[in-house]
Amino acid sequence: MGELRDRMEASLALKAYAAPTRAEYVRCIRQLAAFYRRSPAELNAEDLRRYLIHLIDELAYSPSNLKMHVAAVKFLYTVTLDKPELVARIPYPKVPKPLLDIPTADEIATVLGAVRSPKIRVLLFCAYAAGLRVAEACRLCVGDIDSTRMVIHVRAGKGGRDRFATLSPALLDALRQYFREHHPPRPFLFPGAIAGQPVRPESVQTALRMALEQSGVPKRVTPHMLRHAYATHALESGTDVRILQVLLGHAHIRTTTRYAHVSTKLVAAARSPFDAIAAQIRATAAAHGKQKAPPRPRRPRR
Repeated sequence: MGELRDRMEASLALKAYAAPTRAEYVRCIRQLAAFYRRSPAELNAEDLRRYLIHLIDELAYSPSNLKMHVAAVKFLYTVTLDKPELVARIPYPKVPKPLLDIPTADEIATVLGAVRSPKIRVLLFCAYAAGLRVAEACRLCVGDIDSTRMVIHVRAGKGGRDRFATLSPALLDALRQYFREHHPPRPFLFPGAIAGQPVRPESVQTALRMALEQSGVPKRVTPHMLRHAYATHALESGTDVRILQVLLGHAHIRTTTRYAHVSTKLVAAARSPFDAIAAQIRATAAAHGKQKAPPRPRRPRR
């Protein structure tokens, strides 16, 4: 599918899809072509339906994994091949969203304190202190840290959008100390093993996983979980959800409000309407208890 692959990659580029998304879409379509051993351009709607059922029944794909394949198929036939009728009746799978087990601030401090690499440790500081995705933190440049306005310029985030994130005083101090001690070569603040390239997200994930094992913290802590923790803890400290949406770079407010559902502090602080009537119920019950029960009517003698 060489020619079709090139056409699809061009369509994805014109739509300004992010590079990781483009690679995933092409991989999904390559898997479809390998399954039928012919070009996807020759397939019909029933072929596509059978293939997706194969992913569910035979390969036991999770809803989130299946959703990626459905999105890739819909893009190929709607945009690249201009055959939207073939995928019009294919639904997106419903992906369940379980409640997140957010680590506490103390647990995060314990884990980050166990990270051995100073570079990775400060990078993870950025992920938690500013709510950055791991790829965003890896690509930070020296010029992205604006200490005058106390913001971080996040470039080409999800969806290719730029945004500003909060630069906390404590994070600024940590960044300055890191810069003085290590003098990272420009442009990247956290350079990788290859000259002129940033550190790879996989290296960050490995370092954090090792630190988690050494820390003894029982919860799951990943670079992206630090972003979840930032959002949850920010809401608990009183940050307005609309402001948090901008800081996180969410396109839809419903994505941000999810963190209100997982915050145990917000749940515990919510006032139940029962509190307003509990005293009245007790008083009414006590009053009824003091009243003498009416005498039972006697049965007439026969």
